[in-house]
Amino acid sequence: MSEPSGVTGGASRPDDKNQKSGWSNLWDWIKAILVAVVIAFLIHHFLFAQFQVDGLSMYPTLHNNERLLVDKIPYYFGPPKPGDIIVFRSPFGDDWVKRVIGIPGETLKIYDGQLYIDGKIIKEPFINGPMNPYKNFGPITVPPGDLFVMGDNRNISEDSRVIGPIPISSVIGRVDFVFWPLSHFKFIGPTQEHYLPQSP
Repeated sequence: MSEPSGVTGGASRPDDKNQKSGWSNLWDWIKAILVAVVIAFLIHHFLFAQFQVDGLSMYPTLHNNERLLVDKIPYYFGPPKPGDIIVFRSPFGDDWVKRVIGIPGETLKIYDGQLYIDGKIIKEPFINGPMNPYKNFGPITVPPGDLFVMGDNRNISEDSRVIGPIPISSVIGRVDFVFWPLSHFKFIGPTQEHYLPQSP
């Protein structure tokens, strides 16, 4: 009577299964990390970014060394608006944070410490005291595709009064939050509702 034929190749050993299971788990972890890295890159590149304030040009709205959450989404649907606090790439290659003051087609001037846009006095409750009445500027008309930006600490800020209007294409995003230190946490977001003209 012939013996039953055996299974070709024989049975696998338990340690082979454990080794395969180990490699499978490792590959799952690698895939999860790669997916997380790609998602983080996409979020940083297209949706949100964080920046640290360097200096006092936006005081008292922003303080030195505060960390900001910058929202890129709003400007996919329209350009920055007057009053928005933005982060942009300066002509010197670094990132600056300033407030949008003038948009294309508007004519600005500073006279006797007061900002005028298209001949109307602009109410600016957010600036750090009156501007120097002896430093007049303009008039200047903002070209198409550009923005005129200034810091809230007007008397020390280097901004469009020095570097000229900036290209809208240089804007990285709008400052939405101060998130660090936690004691300084506050919402910034769109602020143009506080940016109102007064009677001439």
